[in-house]
Amino acid sequence: MTAAAPIATFTTANQHALATILEASQTKSIIASRDIFDISGIKLWARDQPVSSALQRRLLDRQLRNPLETCLMAEDGVTVYSLTQATEALLERDQPIAALLRPHAARLLKEMVHVPLHSVAQLLLTAGQASRPEGFDHAVQAMALAGALMLQQDGSTAEVRVAMLAGLLHDLGEMYIDPRYGEADADRNLDFLSYQQLVVHPHVGHLLIAQLTNYPGSVSRAITEHHERLDGSGYPHGLRRDAVSPLGRLLAVAEGTLGALRGERPHLSRASVALRVVPSEFDLGWVGLVEQAARAQPARRSAHGADEVRLRLGLLDVALQAAEARAAALLPLAESSDLKGALELSRHLLSRLRTGWNASGLWSPEEVAAQDAAEVECVEDELSYRLRAVERAAQLRAGELAPHDAKLLEQLCVELRSLNP
Repeated sequence: MTAAAPIATFTTANQHALATILEASQTKSIIASRDIFDISGIKLWARDQPVSSALQRRLLDRQLRNPLETCLMAEDGVTVYSLTQATEALLERDQPIAALLRPHAARLLKEMVHVPLHSVAQLLLTAGQASRPEGFDHAVQAMALAGALMLQQDGSTAEVRVAMLAGLLHDLGEMYIDPRYGEADADRNLDFLSYQQLVVHPHVGHLLIAQLTNYPGSVSRAITEHHERLDGSGYPHGLRRDAVSPLGRLLAVAEGTLGALRGERPHLSRASVALRVVPSEFDLGWVGLVEQAARAQPARRSAHGADEVRLRLGLLDVALQAAEARAAALLPLAESSDLKGALELSRHLLSRLRTGWNASGLWSPEEVAAQDAAEVECVEDELSYRLRAVERAAQLRAGELAPHDAKLLEQLCVELRSLNP
């Protein structure tokens, strides 16, 4: 699976990032740290001059001698101390994620003051904090969670700090796409056109860190991998197994955990199900740590009895089998290799879903007990998301199709939407 190629360099100002920086400048002191020139040597903005809408007009369609991000600084922006305060506030909240963080709170707060903030990262984090507070909060959560997971695995001091840094920076690429398509909507609710915009953000984030900072290559690589899956079903590059770095695997689990906790019924059991439901998606070494924390939490109660659970499990089984059958029936009718690839991917993902349900121990109606009902609700929530994800993955793989094949693909998409519980 590949996404549309984003901007490969930063020779021009990105309109979305610049708009975010300008919005932040209403409450933060953001100034030019050096004179800003276009590629012809024309001076566009003077050093120490505060940014304003006039800068936006002067940058319009101009190629720059130096990337804009390296020419600006936030004088009163994010610091390791403000990050520490944000983490302390996170630890005090009554949220499921706190169960994973609190056992490591003292060490996390100790190491946080040693997380290096490059000027470009500090600028973008400051802009995000001021204009996209939900995204900044997500970055703080990912930083703390990545650090806690590394501590739980007895990582070295250096490994803990790098994990925290990667968690903090992993979504900076979102600032370079239309804010309507950001992960504040948890990519679980996005339509395909929006999803196409979202899937480039890991690669943009990688380019930011690799080209504009002096952070280790392991950090930029992990950032581009934080939505990859070990079975090849992730994005933006569809990497498999050993192609995903150890730090990238950790970030993927941290991101998957936080994504699951954005739902309507946030509980660590929800995150545990999301990470385990499809075999070989995530690194089990990191998944096991989330599962342990979920088991230690009080069980979430369900209003549904065993009989209703059996019925709903049966409906899940029928839904997945029907979707698989539809993809198989359309495959011989496909004219292009693009559609065939999309249909084969759909069958593969749906098959792995059913394998996961079987492996969960909750699939067989004969084995269902009343105390499993809450976990079945988690399974249902995850199925709803996964069916949407299969649809979007098929569309992304297919790309632009001729009318005949486009109509066939739409048939599969309609089938998947109708099966969504």
